[in-house]
Amino acid sequence: MEEKTAVLIVGAGPAGLATAACLTQLSIPYVIVEREDCSASLWRNRAYDRLKLHLAKEFCELPYMSYPAEAPTYIPKVQFIRYLDDYIERFNIRPKYHTDVKSCTYDLDNQCWFTLVHDMATSVVVRYTSRFLVVASGENSAENIPKIPGFNDFAGEAIHSSRYKSGSAYSRKNVLVVGCGNSGMEIAYDLASHGANTTIVVRSPVHVVTKEIIRCGMTLVQHMPMKTVDDLLVRMSNSVFGDLSRHGIVRPELGPLLLKAKTGRSAVIDVGTIGLIKKGTIKVVGSISKIKGNIVEFEGRKASTFDAIVFATGYNSTANTWLKQDGESMLNDDGLPKKEFPNHWKGGNGLYCAGLAKRGLAGIATDARNISNDILSSWHS
Repeated sequence: MEEKTAVLIVGAGPAGLATAACLTQLSIPYVIVEREDCSASLWRNRAYDRLKLHLAKEFCELPYMSYPAEAPTYIPKVQFIRYLDDYIERFNIRPKYHTDVKSCTYDLDNQCWFTLVHDMATSVVVRYTSRFLVVASGENSAENIPKIPGFNDFAGEAIHSSRYKSGSAYSRKNVLVVGCGNSGMEIAYDLASHGANTTIVVRSPVHVVTKEIIRCGMTLVQHMPMKTVDDLLVRMSNSVFGDLSRHGIVRPELGPLLLKAKTGRSAVIDVGTIGLIKKGTIKVVGSISKIKGNIVEFEGRKASTFDAIVFATGYNSTANTWLKQDGESMLNDDGLPKKEFPNHWKGGNGLYCAGLAKRGLAGIATDARNISNDILSSWHS
């Protein structure tokens, strides 16, 4: 079975939806395919209950649609999903769900992309022919769990953060959280709040800020040099949290905004975790050396017994498993853009990527606009 379209979008998360909306505004036909049975499956099915957008709503809007005026500054998960549903309806986006992309190849002779997909509902294989291809399958496609000696023999429960919902099931249990990003820190807080004996692994330097501090920084950086704003943010954070190195948390050398710009690593927005660490309610440990049964050994030969481990260790892109790139490729071995921001979104031969630059929802909105405008210029030519 064969179908033709001007643009094929792979992925119906926020990046795919934003790109579809921008193309709709420019009257460019497209098809959007999604492997899961819903849009934004990460938010609907793999996000913990207490999650809110970590940034203020003005930095988290998709193109052409603001949040309702009465929406809170920091949008809860349920309200963000409702926003996405309203977005889909406003722009009449109709993803083809249960559609698994098997391969995408560029035909130089015909100057088009051939994409083979498997309709999981009917078991029919469809070949799409498109002039343009947008990779919007996300940075967070596959769970990332580090290799640890003895992990397969761990006697307790081990889950990725994508399967974590609430700490209510872990009351009075000894739980280890691996990963000190926003998810890891918030999950540790949630566990401790539900009565779990909580320990968190902090392996790397990390900035800790309040939501008000980062909102201030993101506003100021539009009018001031990033280095100046970073210096201010660090001073503000130090005044709020003090020296956290005594608690096992060290700041990176780069400021929070510059670190995000260069590496994609975000500052941790504290939800109360630091206070519990200072009280000793949440313990901080270093890297894991090995696991034996239900005993976890850390660097320095410290060891503790745990009933459960939650790996808040992020995700991997899977785009390279189906995107066959000849010649100069757009993506690196990790399935992320080779080019640095802000030139990351465009490859060759009508190939684009949206939402792979670790720039959050604001970056997704920028990518979608850039891609649709670039397609428009080629579409008319």
